[in-house]
Amino acid sequence: MAPMYSGDALPEFSPAARQRLLEIALDAIQSGLGNLQHAVPASSSLPGKLSEYRASFVTLESCGSLRGCIGSLEPHATLLVDVSHNARAAAFRDPRFQPLQAGELQSLTIRISILGTPEKIEFNSEQDLIGQLRPGTDGLILEENSHKGTFLPSVWDSLPEPANFLEHLKLKAGLPAQYWSDSLKVWRYTTESFGASVASIHKAGGPHREDMLK
Repeated sequence: MAPMYSGDALPEFSPAARQRLLEIALDAIQSGLGNLQHAVPASSSLPGKLSEYRASFVTLESCGSLRGCIGSLEPHATLLVDVSHNARAAAFRDPRFQPLQAGELQSLTIRISILGTPEKIEFNSEQDLIGQLRPGTDGLILEENSHKGTFLPSVWDSLPEPANFLEHLKLKAGLPAQYWSDSLKVWRYTTESFGASVASIHKAGGPHREDMLK
């Protein structure tokens, strides 16, 4: 099965690049299960897009339920490094879940979201902000003093109403759902998201997948 893709814009990453990122994520998780040091592939061996400095999130699902999600909001490493580190962190260091066990691996689906550049939203009231939100498209970053949280665009699937989406984002950031302040800051971003089951990643990579990633 080909990797799943979601997004309205023309994909920035080719099917081969998306497949390679999924393989890199899976390799990072497998090395963690074996308590092995993970060696990220050299940038020179991968397509140029994967060597760009980009921010990403890696989401793990098991039988349709969230199993871990870790990411970065700002680019601080090449995409292949960021995806590798986030995949391992999602599997073993998401504080909401116990570390992944080997017996869970085959039931996993790995989803990668590559973030576009955040754009600050200007608004003069909560209703103004809510009216500017684009359900299904916008990822949001909310910040108020030391409180900060983000929702990927995929969260719209479970919170389709803009007002409800914003309330839950405030809760995630550690603020009351009805909180409002004129100093509140919000940015929007879009993502290119794709994913596949572990079995599909193995199959698409072929018998020499592990050798390709060394």
